[in-house]
Amino acid sequence: MRVLEMRQEMLELIKNEEDSSLKSLYSLIKAYKNQRHLDKMIKEGEEDIKNGNLYSQSEMQKMIENWVK
Repeated sequence: MRVLEMRQEMLELIKNEEDSSLKSLYSLIKAYKNQRHLDKMIKEGEEDIKNGNLYSQSEMQKMIENWVK
């Protein structure tokens, strides 16, 4: 099945779904998208660590102090 066909079928399923099930499906999709975002941020952080893109505690404190000004 092609992506366009899957999208159309999913839209039909959603149109005909009961409200309570639709709310559960919505929550599931939102949680999935949020987890994907978090996974991406973790991966980027791990790459930063691997590449040595780090700040010391004192460097971070100076940055924070400049943000507050």
